[in-house]
Amino acid sequence: MTVAGVAGSGAEAVEQVRTLRPDVVLIDIRLGGESGFEAARQLAGGGHPAALIMISSHAEDDYADLIADSPTAGFLAKAELSAVAIRRVLGMG
Repeated sequence: MTVAGVAGSGAEAVEQVRTLRPDVVLIDIRLGGESGFEAARQLAGGGHPAALIMISSHAEDDYADLIADSPTAGFLAKAELSAVAIRRVLGMG
């Protein structure tokens, strides 16, 4: 996997996705002091079919309801983040 871009805010993330058109977007639950969930909703409604995965240094249980209600493919703890884990969340391995 190749990192195509990095964003520090929800607005920057939306712009990066529009410009770079990645296949997968990792969204931190705390995105530069903003809600990563709001950024995920904006990205999902933006017309680009990127798969969205929420990430955090916090446990999934802390955000289980918000993750379930979000337009994301799933969640990965930052400590578990790897290409293999991303593929697993996306059902590719």
